[in-house]
Amino acid sequence: MAFSIHPAIDNGIKPASPSFAGGTLNCKCSDRKVVVSVKSQSAHNHACGCTKCWKPAGALFSQVAVVPRDKLSVTANADKLKVVDPSATIQRYACTGCGVHMYGRIENKGHPLYGLDFIHTELSPEQGWSPPEFAAFVSSIIESGADPANMGAVRSRLKQLGLEPYDCLSPAIMDLIATHTAKQKGVTARA
Repeated sequence: MAFSIHPAIDNGIKPASPSFAGGTLNCKCSDRKVVVSVKSQSAHNHACGCTKCWKPAGALFSQVAVVPRDKLSVTANADKLKVVDPSATIQRYACTGCGVHMYGRIENKGHPLYGLDFIHTELSPEQGWSPPEFAAFVSSIIESGADPANMGAVRSRLKQLGLEPYDCLSPAIMDLIATHTAKQKGVTARA
């Protein structure tokens, strides 16, 4: 069974450039492209199987990373951006011309990931972004139409590519979220 995890991942994962400090993200429109400038290396890059993230045509997963909110700005054609789902935790700003999600932002200051914007590094012409480190919400690709009978092959391919498959986020990110939640509840760490 031939399937595409993601076009930027299928042929192997490229390493980050040690000196990389950001770049631009461009929508897929032929004219009046939306341009987002990022003045930072990305972090926590991963393949995401959720049903909310933008995926290239034919891909089972999106590729999503985060950058500090204050390092991201829309530098061209911001008037073409619209929030896909105003009720979602992550406000995903998509180009109204081509439909590509340019970035996602959490507005809830109490959210553990507030201050981080979500980006798709494959929209950048620059090389050197942080590589994907894991695969998240793997089972969710079934909700997007993937055949449940192929999930073993999908997980095997992810592992072959060096991406540990999870049905949540990576353990490190889940620990960060749980720590934030515990602190909000006044729970203190024990030995």
